[in-house]
Amino acid sequence: MATTTARWLNLARVGYLISLILLPLWSLVLGADNGYSLGFKVALLIPLLLPAVGLIKGKAYTHAWSGFIASLYLLWAATSWWVNPDERLIASVVLASLLLWLFASTYYARHRGRELGLGLKKKSSKT
Repeated sequence: MATTTARWLNLARVGYLISLILLPLWSLVLGADNGYSLGFKVALLIPLLLPAVGLIKGKAYTHAWSGFIASLYLLWAATSWWVNPDERLIASVVLASLLLWLFASTYYARHRGRELGLGLKKKSSKT
């Protein structure tokens, strides 16, 4: 694995692990009481666990699709930042970790896919 690719992998892992720690902490401990049950709050965190194994193992395909999950939590954090001024500090930190995860995973998947010769097949020019 090239140095640049390994760097993107490590950044993606760091962003994911920080998000994996901060999102449950924010949702269950630090967040305002928004009237949701504990079970519902825990259920909202389940998608965060889906890409865990592939992200840690460095699977390019998992890094590629995990951006969709990161985007869901980005929407949640950005909305909370906008509507709840009391939570702007934690929301900002969560947003930064999610953006790190999203962008680093995207670039890792791109670089690793090129190293492995993977990618979309080009349409032939025959008509």
